Amino acid sequence: MSEFATGRSGFPPAYLDRVGSSFTDFLGSTAPDLLPGRRTLPSTPVGDLAPHGTTIVAATFDGGVLMGGDRRATMGNLISSRDIEKVYPADSWSVIGIAGAAGIAIEMVRLYQVELEHYEKIEGVTMSLDGKANRLAAMIRGNLGAALQGLAVVPLFAGYDLDAAEGASPGRIFSYDVTGGNYEENGYTAVGSGSLFARSSLKKTWRPGLSAEAATRTVVEALYDAADDDSATGGPDMVRKLFPIVYRVDAEGAVRLTDDEVSSVASALVAERSATDGQG
Repeated sequence: MSEFATGRSGFPPAYLDRVGSSFTDFLGSTAPDLLPGRRTLPSTPVGDLAPHGTTIVAATFDGGVLMGGDRRATMGNLISSRDIEKVYPADSWSVIGIAGAAGIAIEMVRLYQVELEHYEKIEGVTMSLDGKANRLAAMIRGNLGAALQGLAVVPLFAGYDLDAAEGASPGRIFSYDVTGGNYEENGYTAVGSGSLFARSSLKKTWRPGLSAEAATRTVVEALYDAADDDSATGGPDMVRKLFPIVYRVDAEGAVRLTDDEVSSVASALVAERSATDGQG
């Protein structure tokens, strides 16, 4: 008799007998080939053959955190996409931005979303923000083999800490390396090919206690400055009406800013830069 036939209600026993809160662990036991890091690796580096996402920035404000990403994906020296989305809600209280091999990164984001939802259904509570950051670190570590072949995924994670101590900022940011190293950032950070220029911009424009509106300007300006010096980062595209994807996470949860909200900030920034171009 097959394992499927012996299961209750027509399901294999593994689907009914395991009650762990980690969906990734369950998948690793029942269908490991579906995990990105468990697949057969290419024999040679193939990084230039796959689209890569580039710059993601995050900054805290008074009451939460913002994350934004440009819209360009590159493949070697080519622009493979002008309108890719790189920032996603991880759950109701956190967001994740992708940099690196786009296909693997998007698949990892979807698996991570299921991981957090599965935990909440099994445990009946939302995972702590530190727990979410650590679960993501483990998933990145599982992709190390592919990263060594040029298919690295280095996301940025941010969220609203429901358990923040009184007086502490509830908006928190976590960055990672390809080995799964997990680092909490203070105030702001950026990842991706334009991160050096984005962080330089954030260093000058960010300060503690910014309003959400001021922080939005800071995030969009950092992406603009990154695009100004990094060819893999796309700036505001006024012709195609393509602007950065920006999420705000505060006491009301994770909310994507509308295109009109972001375009108004980007348009004002472009107008200011156009007015001063060549005068400095």
